[in-house]
Amino acid sequence: MVSMDSVPQWTVLARILRPQGRKGEVLADLLTDFPDRFDRQPRVWLAPQGFADSPAADLPPARHVSNTPTPNTALASPHTAEVASHWLPLGRNAGRIVLHFAGIDSIEQAEGLAGQEVLIPLAERTPLELGAAYISDLIGCTVYDRDRPLGTVGGVDFPTSPDGTRRIEEAAPLLAVVSPIGEEILIPFARAFLLALDLPGRAIRMALPEGLTELNRQPSLQSTGAAGE
Repeated sequence: MVSMDSVPQWTVLARILRPQGRKGEVLADLLTDFPDRFDRQPRVWLAPQGFADSPAADLPPARHVSNTPTPNTALASPHTAEVASHWLPLGRNAGRIVLHFAGIDSIEQAEGLAGQEVLIPLAERTPLELGAAYISDLIGCTVYDRDRPLGTVGGVDFPTSPDGTRRIEEAAPLLAVVSPIGEEILIPFARAFLLALDLPGRAIRMALPEGLTELNRQPSLQSTGAAGE
């Protein structure tokens, strides 16, 4: 059983990249399927990248983001901010989002937000339709092919166009499942294969086509001789 103390209490909606425009707008990677939520619930939190993954990252007292440039290292805890406006760009930035926060009105101020993540508490997430799940809820779940455990979900990948600039919406996300011996198996998270999604029990039960797991199996780091620090 997973302890509630070890489960992150935040979800990441966007990751700020750089200023976009002359009036304090920023360009961000969009990590939610519900960008319209910024219209309904403009209050968000800003924090350093990786903060949301910390089990000790509790909800802090509300403190608004400063309207003066702030070094990235200074935002050691979340600050509340308000999304004054947002839009989805086209062209080479399609799939991202432009955000304009209240009180951030210049390029210099926007530069102080680069590298920050846009967060909300888990309790404020948009409700999902039956059978759907948030990525953060899938991480750490054990995947079963019928009754055979394959491993745990270490990440979720989204198929993109050959140039990597556009997500292919009609293609199923891929669960990056890490086997007990360290191999990675890419499993399409498709309704046609899903038998049961038991998030409280941390289990995803699927009926996969014969041979799919072997076809999508990647060697472990040990077997390839790869090394890392």
